[in-house]
Amino acid sequence: MTEQQQSPEPYDADRARTALNQVRTEVAKSVVGQDAAVTGLIVALLTGGHVLLEGVPGVAKTLLVRSLAAALDVKTTRVQFTPDLMPGDITGSLIYKSDSNEFTFRPGPIFTNLMLADEINRTPPRLKAPCLKRWKSDTSPWTASHVICRLLHGCGHPNPVEYEGTYPLPEAQLDRFLLKVILPLPSRDDEVKVLQRHAAGFNPRDLAGAGVRAVASPADIEIGRRQIQKVEVSTAIMTYVVDLAQATRNSPSLQLGVSPRGTTALLGAAKAWAWLNGRNFVTPDDIKALAPACWAHRLSLRPEAELEGVSVHSVLGSALNSVAVPR
Repeated sequence: MTEQQQSPEPYDADRARTALNQVRTEVAKSVVGQDAAVTGLIVALLTGGHVLLEGVPGVAKTLLVRSLAAALDVKTTRVQFTPDLMPGDITGSLIYKSDSNEFTFRPGPIFTNLMLADEINRTPPRLKAPCLKRWKSDTSPWTASHVICRLLHGCGHPNPVEYEGTYPLPEAQLDRFLLKVILPLPSRDDEVKVLQRHAAGFNPRDLAGAGVRAVASPADIEIGRRQIQKVEVSTAIMTYVVDLAQATRNSPSLQLGVSPRGTTALLGAAKAWAWLNGRNFVTPDDIKALAPACWAHRLSLRPEAELEGVSVHSVLGSALNSVAVPR
């Protein structure tokens, strides 16, 4: 047996990293100008976390998830969340068969690889809670024979425009999302590219016709998950993350700072980002780059600060500027 056959993991890791970085190029064939959002979704897949996608209607959130699934060669489902949706509509239910006098399990849309919960804030907490629980589970609530794919990744999409008839996610549920990715309106040049593609016959329902190919696979995600466990984090970086969290907890403008779950989430995301960039160690720049996406949705302003026009991002920015960067 050759040396390469004895230790194929380094080669596999390089190939997996290259494949996952190519995903952004494939998604860009159908979605213009959202490379940062694609990167956030890949980071979340590598860490096993979930993402809040936020943006006004029509910025291609659903198309983004579908294109990502096509580039990764995985299954995806989209569920339009409504006030009358029941937990069984998501997780599945037991169906009675009269011919055999037995109950059989009919899997719900959560039995997939990528699930988009569209307008997740339109359903009451009784549905969001079991949905988040199932996203973290490997089996159905009824039988261990129905296994949810280990790559299950949930994307919650709250509607940031229409608030009538909505149920805002409570802080405890927001804290369970790894990242909040905001999809902005396209720039002038990007929107011109969108119109040019549609004028040339682009069909959002035909990703294959748009040229989106499967350049990565679930195996690449699994390799990446093993590799990020090997990414080194120095004690100085860990202390830096904790000091940043303490700064948010001590801020007079916040009534709720970053939780310990938030610090571990940021560390995991930073390790995934470092590995995607070809490094086996985390730098302070990794922490600073990912802190807004990891922490902004976990912070809660005091009412008086909100009245004064203070924003969560400005408070987080002050914390990042006030804590000394390790050298």
